[in-house]
Amino acid sequence: MKWQQVQDGPSAVYVVVLDPGEDAAAELTAFARDRSLGASQVTAVGAFSEAVVGWFDRQAKDYRHIPVGEQCEVLSLIGDIAVADDGPTPHLHAVLGLSDGSTRGGHLLSGRVWPTLEVVVRDSPAELAKTHRPDIGLALIDLG
Repeated sequence: MKWQQVQDGPSAVYVVVLDPGEDAAAELTAFARDRSLGASQVTAVGAFSEAVVGWFDRQAKDYRHIPVGEQCEVLSLIGDIAVADDGPTPHLHAVLGLSDGSTRGGHLLSGRVWPTLEVVVRDSPAELAKTHRPDIGLALIDLG
């Protein structure tokens, strides 16, 4: 992973470029924690050699894994970063384009980068907190 801060100030902007073989979810979590990001927007494009996206099952209160076992284009990756119990945590959704033109999408659980993932992270001086909601099974941004 390489990164560069392209805008200073209280609303910093970073460009992060992930290398082949890196796991996008893990690397972006590490980046958020290393930079102590607390209220950020994330957008990205690139490609994965394989990925797993998730669909949240309300009854099970957990993600159903949707494996994508082939090279795919990251047509859209968007999300946020907020502070959970274990530190800054990205919440990322992806739409992945397959070789036949079909798509798979959902919550990004993992994505093995190939050849690159180009990410823009726009931070703000605010801090957003996520609170675990046992009734739902997720940590959600709590504005209260």
